[in-house]
Amino acid sequence: MSRPVLSVRGVTRTYETASGGLTVLKGVDLDVMPGEVVGLIGPSGSGKSSLLHAAGLLERPTSGEIRIDGADVGGLDERARTHIRLASIGFVYQFHHLLPEFSALENVMMPQRIGGASYEAARAESLRLLDLVGLTPRADHRPAQLSGGEQQRVAIARALANKPRLLLADEPTGNLDPKTAEKVFDVLLGIVRAEGLAALIATHNHKLINYTDRTLLLHEGKLVDGGKLTV
Repeated sequence: MSRPVLSVRGVTRTYETASGGLTVLKGVDLDVMPGEVVGLIGPSGSGKSSLLHAAGLLERPTSGEIRIDGADVGGLDERARTHIRLASIGFVYQFHHLLPEFSALENVMMPQRIGGASYEAARAESLRLLDLVGLTPRADHRPAQLSGGEQQRVAIARALANKPRLLLADEPTGNLDPKTAEKVFDVLLGIVRAEGLAALIATHNHKLINYTDRTLLLHEGKLVDGGKLTV
């Protein structure tokens, strides 16, 4: 039996505020298996981004355990955490965060080049990914020359460039029109399942949630099976 790509156990996250500690995660447990797409919903401020940041090694939880491919990553130093993020985790945010001075193709190539891929290999893989998200004709355009939806599709291609084991997405289609959102989401699902990725996707788009394997609701700091709730 395969093991989870992402395993979260007893994770809490407390932020210090002017009025005292604010706990947004209260003992969260979660497993995401290879090839599985898990949707994450919850109101603004419920802690969805905090959970994604903890799972993606961008923030350290206040307590609890994070495992990637079975390895406990909680005690690793920042250099080791950075290596895991580059090699094993793909991120997609609501805002694209593309580098404005580089073309769409160069933005997708960047993480591969940092990871040691040759120029030729990075270029070939980047063109393949841009084709998957329907942007081959725009490969040489810089972000300022692209629409908001096109920029986000480039960001999705970039997140997949290093063939990550885990894809974490925070409103990945939030800036796309409904038709394009469905197309891009379909591409994401195909890649996740074909290549055995695990995906945790936070979204407010309940239509897209219907395409996930299961849905979890973050409610009062804990995860609840969203399939049992009216959302």
